[in-house]
Amino acid sequence: MINLIDSFSEFKNMKSIDRPTMVRVLEDVFRTLIRKKYGADDNFDIIVSTIEGDLEIWRKREIVPDGEVEDDRYHIAISDAVKIEEDYEVGEECYEKVGVADFGRRAIMAARQTLISRILELEKDKVYQMYADRIGDLIFGEVAQTLKREFVIVDEATGAELMLPKSETIRGDYFRKGDMVRAVVDRVENKNNNPMVILSRTASSFLERLLEQEVPEIEDGLITVRKIVRAPGDRAKVAVESYDERIDPVGACVGMKGSRIHGIVRELRNENIDIINYTSNEALLIQRALTPARISSVELDLDNRKASVFLEAAEISKAIGKKGVNIKLASRLVDYNIDVFREGAFDTDADFDVELDEFRDEIEDWVIDELKNIGCDTARNVLNLSLDELLRRTDLEEETIKEIIVVLKAEFDDGGKDLPDPVEEEAEEESSEEDSAE
Repeated sequence: MINLIDSFSEFKNMKSIDRPTMVRVLEDVFRTLIRKKYGADDNFDIIVSTIEGDLEIWRKREIVPDGEVEDDRYHIAISDAVKIEEDYEVGEECYEKVGVADFGRRAIMAARQTLISRILELEKDKVYQMYADRIGDLIFGEVAQTLKREFVIVDEATGAELMLPKSETIRGDYFRKGDMVRAVVDRVENKNNNPMVILSRTASSFLERLLEQEVPEIEDGLITVRKIVRAPGDRAKVAVESYDERIDPVGACVGMKGSRIHGIVRELRNENIDIINYTSNEALLIQRALTPARISSVELDLDNRKASVFLEAAEISKAIGKKGVNIKLASRLVDYNIDVFREGAFDTDADFDVELDEFRDEIEDWVIDELKNIGCDTARNVLNLSLDELLRRTDLEEETIKEIIVVLKAEFDDGGKDLPDPVEEEAEEESSEEDSAE
């Protein structure tokens, strides 16, 4: 005979399900068996031992004289009662122990499957609720499996299996089975009634949790992280603010000789982290956000959330950054669309300019987008950069860049075709003088 209690013993040590819940599930399963066999369960007591995993079922009925049993579910004749215990008398309650085997093999097998199913459902619900309340929390776990598209991580604290998709890893992350990994809970999904806890190492909250670990002032609430933006594996910008004037928030986050930030940089595969002091002065915040570039001046268009930043030619490449990463992150950090201009480039009326979007009939959209990614929104922005500089900062071929330059120069040549060229005019005058002399 299959012992249904064994099923309880298999699951009673699960950490994520409390014992009262386990006992309640076991009682529910047995009460279903009782109702099917006896028609009612209100006069049955079920006693479960959570320590040993044992279970006892007691049936309670009123003792009546022989021949006066109206409902055998609630009444028992005195002649049957004394067979259970000789001291019973009419009018007393008779307690009869019911064995699990009395329900029959088929009923026990069905109940066992129901018990296992109910406990697994509880386990899934518990995992879902537990991690749904921990979105953004730091997880430390061991790599149990390396699959094609994801890593299976076992949470060291709970033993639950979590998923770290490779799309949520930093460039340069490579984990093998048995490696210990840190990540944050990004989201919890239900797929085919199975909870899937998705981890991330690219989320901004991951960097925030690492900072909390390394900087006690953040954990104590003396320093607040106002905003974090990241290009995972490349660069991150963190705006911090201190509520204590005696504490330098940037210095506290960096640490003595970079002691605090170095560990985080290593964890993030040498991701450059710019820590800036938050301020409500938006122009000043934009200057700080464009670190390491030095800004000459900033003009704000508050209605359209646009900022025109002017700086020396040597600082432009720093402000824009490799593949435009620095200026993109700065724009996200301050919530402004930032345009970079060379200082003094538009001081005279002769220096008219044309937006790159005006050339979409002649230049492909993806090429214009590539130029915009490095901060070149106008024709003169592009022409102010050398061929070598354009090659270095974009993914465009040399031939393509030369064709773009021809197209853009043609616009300015056409715009001034009716104006005499001083160089050509002087050359013509010299030629005329020579002819006269001859």
